[in-house]
Amino acid sequence: MVTSEEIKELITLAEKSKENSYSPYSNFKVGSGLLIEGGEMFGGCNIENISFTPTVCAERTAIFKAISEGKTELKAISVITDDDQPSSPCGVCLQVMAEFASDDFELILAKDKDTYELYKLRDLLGRPFRSSRPIGQKQRSI
Repeated sequence: MVTSEEIKELITLAEKSKENSYSPYSNFKVGSGLLIEGGEMFGGCNIENISFTPTVCAERTAIFKAISEGKTELKAISVITDDDQPSSPCGVCLQVMAEFASDDFELILAKDKDTYELYKLRDLLGRPFRSSRPIGQKQRSI
């Protein structure tokens, strides 16, 4: 379970990360802060591209930064935007979270340090796409 101090730190990291957002097309800046087991944190921002398909969300940026550093024990993530209310991650980000985190993974959807909503991944992605095959097991050839 994420502590109230960790929540504040994650929201602060998300706010700072949002400042680096590259969002000239949507003008919708997003920042995130990811907490892994052991206390290490990774920030992320959304990065757009004129052709949109290569665009990446803040949540995935933070998760991919952690995974690329060998940090796979994801604990919680915060998401903050300039919107008037807390915003939920998109379906693609939720699916990425399902790949690397448990159903108990915590999401902090924030407007600011004092206005936020706390969810579990299972609350926002009730039936994730997952394989029953253990990771690393090869697919059967046809």
